[in-house]
Amino acid sequence: MSEDVRLVAWVRGRVQGVGFRWFTRAKALEIGGLSGFALNLGDGRVQVVAEGAREGCEGLLEWLESDDTPGRVDGVTEIWDTPRGGYDGFAIR
Repeated sequence: MSEDVRLVAWVRGRVQGVGFRWFTRAKALEIGGLSGFALNLGDGRVQVVAEGAREGCEGLLEWLESDDTPGRVDGVTEIWDTPRGGYDGFAIR
């Protein structure tokens, strides 16, 4: 059985104004079993918080770091934690 985790990722690059949050939500829904959100930050980064099975969160992180995303990702910084809950699905904020 997979453990549940919390992934918080900050994505740098040209990731605002290119549909990045929408595609991140779509990818999270495609993976399934993930809840959380994607949020534009004032400094041009996108913050992604995902909770669910470790395999699903790792899959989302791999996608965030890939060339498959909209825009251009220059780097991703992530931290792992225990889930906090309280999310209803995966939202765009």
